[in-house]
Amino acid sequence: MEYTADIGVFGGSGFYSFLENVTEIEIDTPYGKPSDKIALATFEGKKIAFLPRHGKNHQYPPHMVPYRANLYAMKQLGVKKIIGPTASGSLQAEIKPGDFVVCDQFIDRTTGRKDTFFDGPETQHPSSAHPYCPSLRKLAIESGKELGITMHEKGTVVVIQGPRFSTVAESRWFNKMGWEVINMTQYPECYLARELGICYVNIALITDYDAGLEGRNDIQPVSHEEVLKVFEENNEKIKNLLFGLIRKIDINNTACSCNNPF
Repeated sequence: MEYTADIGVFGGSGFYSFLENVTEIEIDTPYGKPSDKIALATFEGKKIAFLPRHGKNHQYPPHMVPYRANLYAMKQLGVKKIIGPTASGSLQAEIKPGDFVVCDQFIDRTTGRKDTFFDGPETQHPSSAHPYCPSLRKLAIESGKELGITMHEKGTVVVIQGPRFSTVAESRWFNKMGWEVINMTQYPECYLARELGICYVNIALITDYDAGLEGRNDIQPVSHEEVLKVFEENNEKIKNLLFGLIRKIDINNTACSCNNPF
């Protein structure tokens, strides 16, 4: 392939404004087309490939995102590290809107998503015991702390099907289980990266308190408008954190357990 990249970023279309001298390319994969054109740019000598996971016009709801095509397109470009920032909800009172969580585990509550590259005749059984890259997680935490951002160094993200938000009963269940974050896109995105041997880190920007918290009448259930409001208010923090993390990533270091998923 003519084009290559070192680091991949999945996220919202606002990231385009952070990049300069962008080249947009179309890629076909054995799993169809990815969500949109891929934007290529160079930042401090590192080649970045950016893809809005929902498409530029947010045309793909969470359960319809072409996850396999998105990940395979990054693989075709030669990407070895992927950063997956997400807007997410909090399930615990101490994790507040505007905080960031660097997730280390997920709970899959989705249904019917194409979530593996091993559809046969080749069959593998990759481990997902530790689905997020430990090296990238460490660098993300360091980058956030250097910027004075409130960073929660670990957390379990519950991935729901969407596009609907949780009921109060579901949110109460997730809270009682002790899980910290709720989101609609982390599965199968992070797991597919593991199948391809690509390091992956999620940085969850907390935008809301899901369906509210039991016993807290001052916390209201999430709304789409509130998610967008908090996300916009923290746009600069997201940009600075991403660029700080990209600066720290050693693109020549491939000695990671993520590269040998089986």
